[in-house]
Amino acid sequence: MQSNTSEPQSEVLDVHDCWKYLRSASVCRVAVTRNGVPEIFPVNYVPDYGTVVFRTGPGAKLDAVLSGSPIALEADGLNTYGTIAWSVIIKGAAEVVDTQEDFQEAADAGLSPWETGSKDHLVRVTPTEVSGRRFVITPPSRWWPPLDAEQP
Repeated sequence: MQSNTSEPQSEVLDVHDCWKYLRSASVCRVAVTRNGVPEIFPVNYVPDYGTVVFRTGPGAKLDAVLSGSPIALEADGLNTYGTIAWSVIIKGAAEVVDTQEDFQEAADAGLSPWETGSKDHLVRVTPTEVSGRRFVITPPSRWWPPLDAEQP
């Protein structure tokens, strides 16, 4: 992708803006490493007092959490007009939480599985790093130089 502009391409978000955007979305991608191989999965989530929680069942996500491997989440979105995009990444430690109070708080916040099957494990990600960026979406007409109709 090429740009003919010298304007800044993106704005680094402060941590407060990152959380504001995370609260405006409900789907993210979770990146884990299993057997030395990175894997990425979509999940629905809710922010919860400076952490992020999601539900999962047996499998790669749960195995990675139980192994103690670091985890990363990325959520993205657009403004109402589709002219500004944002992306927030959380890196941190994940743990399974299993108290009835934790499940009730997550349910009260709107977290429920989207897919059938057992999603009996609630995972809480405590961030060690929160970062994000926001940028104006460049119109396609500015991505490429105009085509010269006279060229063969």
